[in-house]
Amino acid sequence: GWEDAAVAPHKLGGYLRDLRKLTDAYGYGCVVYGHFGDGCAHNRISFDLESGEGIKKFRNFINEAADLVVSYGGSLSGEHGDGQARAELLPKMFGPELVQAFQKFKSLWDPDWKMNPGKLVRPNRMDDNLRLGANYKPWQPDTHFKFPHDHGSLAEATLRCVGVGKCRQYEGGVMCPSFRVTREEEHSTRGRAHLLWEMTNGEVIPDQWHDTRVKSALDLCLSCKGCKSDCPVNVDVATYKAEFLSHHYDGRSRSLNHYAFGQIDRWARIASVLPGAANFFAQAPVLRDLAKSLAGISPKRTIPAFAKQSFRRWFAKRKPRGTGGSPILTDLRTGSRHTSPSSVVLWPDTFNNYFHPETAIAAIEVLEAAGWQVRLPKGNVCCGRPLYDFDMLDRAKKLLLATLDVLEPEIASATPIVVLEPSCASVFRDEMLNLFPDDDRAKKLSQQVFLLSEFLEKNAQAFQLPILCRKALVHGHCHHKSLMKMADEESVLQRMGIEYEMPAPGCCGMAGAFGFEKEKYDVSIAIGELELLPAVRQAPGTEAAKR
Repeated sequence: GWEDAAVAPHKLGGYLRDLRKLTDAYGYGCVVYGHFGDGCAHNRISFDLESGEGIKKFRNFINEAADLVVSYGGSLSGEHGDGQARAELLPKMFGPELVQAFQKFKSLWDPDWKMNPGKLVRPNRMDDNLRLGANYKPWQPDTHFKFPHDHGSLAEATLRCVGVGKCRQYEGGVMCPSFRVTREEEHSTRGRAHLLWEMTNGEVIPDQWHDTRVKSALDLCLSCKGCKSDCPVNVDVATYKAEFLSHHYDGRSRSLNHYAFGQIDRWARIASVLPGAANFFAQAPVLRDLAKSLAGISPKRTIPAFAKQSFRRWFAKRKPRGTGGSPILTDLRTGSRHTSPSSVVLWPDTFNNYFHPETAIAAIEVLEAAGWQVRLPKGNVCCGRPLYDFDMLDRAKKLLLATLDVLEPEIASATPIVVLEPSCASVFRDEMLNLFPDDDRAKKLSQQVFLLSEFLEKNAQAFQLPILCRKALVHGHCHHKSLMKMADEESVLQRMGIEYEMPAPGCCGMAGAFGFEKEKYDVSIAIGELELLPAVRQAPGTEAAKR
């Protein structure tokens, strides 16, 4: 392509203006970014590399673009190198005499031309060995996700990856935690995206949904969505993984841990009827070990205890509290502010409902103190998040449609939905729109969902938060950091007078059920040890810090 040309920085403006004229003349769309202080411009150009006419047009454009950059005294490549992509053009920049010298030098050291043939000297044509080409006809399977930003095509979605390799970083960043531990290409965002592309291409991976190599590469994906935000082209491996697994296991038997983890909301609802008995079976030594073995849980993990009373049961018993006045509501999409009925829905996620209701109860206290009347959705609702990781997209879609039906009155009245669990919020803002892009209810709901910190910042600025004057170590949920960012969280902490530190934005290694699974325990711990666990041990007030 034409993604890396460079000129002297003081000539960059003129070069970019002329390049824009050239792309316009060819009818190409072009996005320009790069290292302008160094004169290096990266361009994403809408080449058609899937038809003979498009490839011919591509060749003509590249030749003219090369003439243009040479006329500015520039280089065909500022940092990415030449190789097959640009070697055919080197005579334009170096001249025939110097290129002939290149050939003589190579002949001295490689007389049989066995080392890296077809690059730099005696190069292949730039349109030889194209990844796509005029005969490219990828497999286009029916999918659960609609991929609205990729023309409805999984194959096109996997083509987003252009091999930049930002996912292969060893320090910092949200992406890609499993690669940072294994250092294997197949566990990088790029490696997984390329395997999935090869699956749709069908030449190297003909088994399609049933290929075990693709499944193996996806097994250690934590579905953290770090790639969706950190990747320059927004490759979304978490979505591709959920899609692949749902078809990989279609018509096949699943292991017990798929049902144990994937349908945790159902089992937790049943266990909450007699939480004491459930906890006994989960904690008594022999029964506990048997349960862990059957569910595929690492013996080194502790099964969370059910609360004596679920959050919903607590809420049903409490006396309703009123509020005064009508708060000012901010539209999440437009930023406009308007007076709203002082009612808000608090989403009862599985963990806070059945395992740790104290958090949800505290959220109600905060919202009511801020002047809002809190209610819960009617009936049993669930975003279905665990189902995505355990190949049950059919059931997840049914749950989401049922949720849209239950919340239809709130959607119609634009009632805010406050969510405590970021992975639930990400379903409503991300997966739901991908599964149901044409459902207006899904679009509206995505704009009505707030994390608690977002809601307080956008709709309760006048509320006086308590001043705590404490120190804290803050670790954000991966979906929070990837999709929603932590700015509102930080603002709330600052308003409360909390002096906080955030370790490098890595992953804790748990990722829902990932860290509980026996075969993934070691990877989970290694991921946590990259940033978070050392930061916790060194935090003031911890036993490790005291030593």
